Amino acid sequence: MTLHADPHLALVRPVRPLTPEGCQECLMLGAPWVHLRLCLTCGHVGCCDSSPNKHARKHAAAVAHPIVQSFLPGEDWRWCFVHEAFV
Repeated sequence: MTLHADPHLALVRPVRPLTPEGCQECLMLGAPWVHLRLCLTCGHVGCCDSSPNKHARKHAAAVAHPIVQSFLPGEDWRWCFVHEAFV
């Protein structure tokens, strides 16, 4: 895992997951997900790129919140969708 300084880290805020029970959109749709990602700007919980709907990426693009963190127990890595890199 390669880490680099990312200017988007300035958008990271202390957040609480808006839907700790799962992907916000998938819960509304009754759709499945594979893994979850937490938006570190607003607390949106979305499904990962391995999930059919890729809601975390769609959220990042729609509202310009590029930094997410894994929302899986025991994982704390962060990803920038703009730079397609771990941060």
